[in-house]
Amino acid sequence: MIKEYTYYCKGTCSRQINYKIDTETNKLVDIEIIGGCNGNLKGIKSLITNMDIDEIISKLENIKCGFKTTSCPDQIAKALKETK
Repeated sequence: MIKEYTYYCKGTCSRQINYKIDTETNKLVDIEIIGGCNGNLKGIKSLITNMDIDEIISKLENIKCGFKTTSCPDQIAKALKETK
C-alpha cells in the first residue's frame, strides 16, 4: 500500500517535503522537496528513491549544513522517522 505524507521543514532553506512510502516493502517510492538547493536535492532524490526507509535514515540523519544544527538531508531523515 502506498501512503502519502507531508513534512514541514524546520531550520533549512527547504520548506516542505512531500513523499510516498510503500508500506509493504518499507521503501521510499517518491519524494519532492520544496525550496532548498535544487540540483543537490534532485541528486539526493535520485539516490534515495526506492531505498529502504531505515537505510535512508541511517545515512542522512544528523548531517549539518554549515553553522546550522540541521540540513535538508537531516530533515528528510526526520520526516521519515515520523512515519515509522
